[in-house]
Amino acid sequence: MTEIFKKEIKEGLEASPKTLPSKYFYDKTGDALFVEIMNLPEYYLTRSELDIFKNKTQQLIDSFNLKTDTYFELIELGAGDGLKTKELLKELDAQNFKFDFFPIDISKNALDLLEKDLKKEIPNLSVKTQQGDYFEILHSLKKSKNPKIVLFLGSNIGNMTDVQASKFIYNLSENLQEDDKLLLGVDLIKPKEIVLPAYNDSKGITAKFNLNLLHRINRELRGNFNLNNFKHLPEYTDKEGIAKSFIISTTNQTVEIKAINKSFNFSEGEKIHTEISRKYNNIIIQEIISNTNFIIDTKIMDSKKYFADYIFTRTSKFKH
Repeated sequence: MTEIFKKEIKEGLEASPKTLPSKYFYDKTGDALFVEIMNLPEYYLTRSELDIFKNKTQQLIDSFNLKTDTYFELIELGAGDGLKTKELLKELDAQNFKFDFFPIDISKNALDLLEKDLKKEIPNLSVKTQQGDYFEILHSLKKSKNPKIVLFLGSNIGNMTDVQASKFIYNLSENLQEDDKLLLGVDLIKPKEIVLPAYNDSKGITAKFNLNLLHRINRELRGNFNLNNFKHLPEYTDKEGIAKSFIISTTNQTVEIKAINKSFNFSEGEKIHTEISRKYNNIIIQEIISNTNFIIDTKIMDSKKYFADYIFTRTSKFKH
């Protein structure tokens, strides 16, 4: 892990413009800060999708086109704490559907906590936790030939470029069979006044979350970033539909990172790009799946129409 971390931080800071990978936000401190962010009044994303899973649960179930007497596998990529999925699982259990739940996550700790929670809240539920890479696990599950429903929630796909997202969805379709379903949760394009505060809250928690990455480099790679000389700055226009996060140098300065035996110069106002959060509409979604075996079945939105869960069906061959 440390070697990859060193390599990717070095490559990112040597690039022009400078970048740092957003996946390194999530150490112990970063995890705790992100939980705080999800509970902020400005951060509408989690609440919006939870609104769908709580208030349109039956619509979701109907869109899967399931029969109560036919066994299926419900697979969630990046299951985390299962906050939203629990609403669906409770209803499926109450209606006596036959299925196993396969939560996939890179974090064993997250999976252990989720399994413990689900045993308490839905004792009849069969949970088969899967730790590791999404596609490796999907490929191994593919052998079963049972009908599958895959959940990829939280607009996590928005952290990818459209090219990356298209490749990701293509790989998903390759690991599924005809008539399998994918539920993809995405944040919709909205005015700047709604989107930007979600990445620049009044309490400054999102700023702390971004700057914690510099703390982590200091701690794990023996860096000497002075956090007082950097600030967090998000940007968004509804025309482009992509929220971008930056860490900006507020002065001319040099930072040394001893673990990679290198110093980096920053000029005043120079940006380090840390993250994107893509927002979507039907045209962008259609473009992303155009190269895959998926077709759009249904689009279910929250009460404010901020967020959408798209349900795709995997067809037998490519569309022409």
